[in-house]
Amino acid sequence: MDQRAEIEWRGKVPVSRRFDDPYFSLEDGVAETEHVFLRGNGIPQRFRPGFHIAELGFGTGLNLLVAWRAWIDAGLEGPLRFTSFEAFALSAEDMARALQAYPALAELAAPLVAAWESGQDLRTDTLHLNVVLGDARETLPEWGGQADCWFLDGFAPAQNPELWEPALMAQVARHTAPEGSFATYTAAGAVRRALAEAGFSVERLPGFGRKRHMTAGRLV
Repeated sequence: MDQRAEIEWRGKVPVSRRFDDPYFSLEDGVAETEHVFLRGNGIPQRFRPGFHIAELGFGTGLNLLVAWRAWIDAGLEGPLRFTSFEAFALSAEDMARALQAYPALAELAAPLVAAWESGQDLRTDTLHLNVVLGDARETLPEWGGQADCWFLDGFAPAQNPELWEPALMAQVARHTAPEGSFATYTAAGAVRRALAEAGFSVERLPGFGRKRHMTAGRLV
């Protein structure tokens, strides 16, 4: 992990010093993930054996844990596949501290933090996790996979425009399975246009908490 995230704490929430943006909602990170990324992608209803989620911005791993719990609750055969692209990795210590805010996820968080600390991907009967470290503008084009849905969870476009630029959104579309989907907390016009130009239908939906709107869509 070459580049470490530099953070400060606002209560129990880590905030990126580089991007001046919290890693998850100051109100309720789990509820935000469920609203934006799960419901925005029509899951768990769309879950099926072999389902593959991809993500821009791994952060604390909270999105993974919420999706993993939903997969376990769905009771499907085999593991959920989850690939995330992260440029500035949290330390295992900071990840563990952030996830302590959600004791209901502690049983899943423990093996994640242990794997993160050892620098290993996490493999269990119910999850195959691969975190690709580095600039997604370089690593995503080289990725050989296709996702059934995307969690687009980079820091805010105003602070981190590189993770939302049109060329990268085109790569997201190129690595999306037929009729695959995306969801993101942002409703920024430039992001919606880039996703539409990449080949997604784009819909503005009610956002979570203080955010009035979010964006979701399907590959067409």
